[in-house]
Amino acid sequence: MVTEKSRAEKAQKDSLSGGAPRLISMLAEMRIQGLGVIDDATLEPHPGLTVLTGETGAGKTMVVTGLTLLGGGRAEASRVSEGAGRALVEGRFVAGEAALRIAEEVGAEADEDGTLIAIRTVSADGRSRAHLGGRSVPVGVLSRLAEAVLAVHGQNDQLRLLRSTEQRAVLDRYAGDAVSGPLEEYRAVRERWKHVCEQLVERRDSARELAREADLLRHGVNEISSVNPQPGEDVALVAEARRLAEADDLRAAAGGARMAVAGGDGGGELDVASDGSDQPGALGLLGEARRLLVDSGDPALVQLAPRLAEADVVLADVAGELAGYLEALDADPERLQTVLARQAELRSLTRKYAADTDGVLHWAEQAAERLAGIDTSDEAIAALVAERDQLAGHLVKHAEALSKARQEAAGRLASAVTDELSGLAMPDARLSVELSRRELDGAAARGADSGGVQLDGRWVQAGPDGVDEVELRLVPHAGSAAVPLHKGASGGELSRVMLALEVVLAHADPVPTMVFDEVDAGVGGRAAVEIGRRLARLASSHQVIVVTHLPQVAAYADRHVVVDKRGAQTKGTTQGRVRTLSEADRIVELARMLAGLDDTGTGRAHAEELLTMASTEKAEQRSSTAGTGRRARARKNNTE
Repeated sequence: MVTEKSRAEKAQKDSLSGGAPRLISMLAEMRIQGLGVIDDATLEPHPGLTVLTGETGAGKTMVVTGLTLLGGGRAEASRVSEGAGRALVEGRFVAGEAALRIAEEVGAEADEDGTLIAIRTVSADGRSRAHLGGRSVPVGVLSRLAEAVLAVHGQNDQLRLLRSTEQRAVLDRYAGDAVSGPLEEYRAVRERWKHVCEQLVERRDSARELAREADLLRHGVNEISSVNPQPGEDVALVAEARRLAEADDLRAAAGGARMAVAGGDGGGELDVASDGSDQPGALGLLGEARRLLVDSGDPALVQLAPRLAEADVVLADVAGELAGYLEALDADPERLQTVLARQAELRSLTRKYAADTDGVLHWAEQAAERLAGIDTSDEAIAALVAERDQLAGHLVKHAEALSKARQEAAGRLASAVTDELSGLAMPDARLSVELSRRELDGAAARGADSGGVQLDGRWVQAGPDGVDEVELRLVPHAGSAAVPLHKGASGGELSRVMLALEVVLAHADPVPTMVFDEVDAGVGGRAAVEIGRRLARLASSHQVIVVTHLPQVAAYADRHVVVDKRGAQTKGTTQGRVRTLSEADRIVELARMLAGLDDTGTGRAHAEELLTMASTEKAEQRSSTAGTGRRARARKNNTE
């Protein structure tokens, strides 16, 4: 049995041997559970062109919704099937380098066959979870994966195409490195220029507040400097004040301790206490004990004498330190007043600036740094103005280089899209890509926060993407005027313009899997056939998944998948199912799409004619592509 995995591997092998084009990544399989009308369905898209058809309400949109969820799109509880606890979408991707790199960053792992599993669940209460390669990941990781693997184009994308910012993005995407390089340099200079402009605005508009802040900081620094606190001084003063205030009690304690240790005169044997008593000090007692042990002549007692000698040394040190303490201890009232006064000075600082002197010193250090950065003088403002003007000059040069690159690419893009429109049954249509600049009022432009620069004698807006406004204009037929897309293009024309852009941009788009959700809306007849041809051509370099209602488009599919309502009935609710059609079933489905003629010989004959035409054209296209590839390889070999 030929599985989707084996088909994917064969497609990769064919690409390396010069057959089908090489796919960096692609969607090998997707499973949907509990999403909308789809209870449980599996989709195995072809490496080339896969079309999804079905009656309205059968669940085609849920397939695109599932792909959107896999791409990190917004999760909505309303999409969960009625009675289901959650909706689940699982995608298996043949992963390329970019996808594997993202997986590695988050600790996800590919399966043994090199595929990468992405899962998105949405609970009935709206909570969403994402998994990649067996690891729970933020939804943003799936968004990053989608940027490298998957692009979903729907009717909302047509609406986005009407915006100037999106049209500029299309032009930049087509231009590639020719624009991305100058744009990166422009943005780097603009970032520095904006920073200086913001500083200038702050200096000018906040000069009074800054001056007030500087005065307060300067007063605080001067006050602290005049007191001159030292690190840890407040703690040391507390200890000294206690000693001075309790000198008598401390003297009695230290003197008593010394008497107990040293006796009357400082440590002689059996010294008499200073109060006239005959009580010896500890040192005297130790000396007497040591003498008795030595004089005993018993080795067991004599060996204890050195240990008493060690204790004697320790007690002698203690006695010396106590004597020094008593000598230094002074009940000086004047010194006590000095210490108390110093404590009052330090408390005046700790009440204002910090909890202790170390904190006060830290505040003074930070205040001095802030003061160094506050300069409201005319000289400082003049220096900022000069720096701003210098950077503005650099910015203008980069803007001009960026505009020149865009202008060159605009002509090529317009010509390429016009050629494609000719093949999409719009032979007289012409697309133009117009560049303009958003001019500013001269007086307002001179404001430091205007975001404007002077270019060719005019003040223009310098935005994050340059100074250029891009507008796509369409001449739909001979004799008509060029009008902006958002003003003059019909739904069918807009669909064809979008598809033409995608075909032209295919070489510049790194995303290998492209999904189109009814971009052929409003199109029929010959134009529908041409759209099918273009999608088939796009499928020669990308994996393409298309939701369509046009039989002319469906006929070009490498795999035809139908979503219908003939699934099981549960609690009175019809469930949709997804199934891949055989060649015979394709004829029936195409006949149904041809105005519901699935049960007539005429409808089936027309469907067979469509399939035969599409198959012949695809075979010719593959032959031409293979020939081009062989010629390119021959030229390369000759060169080598």
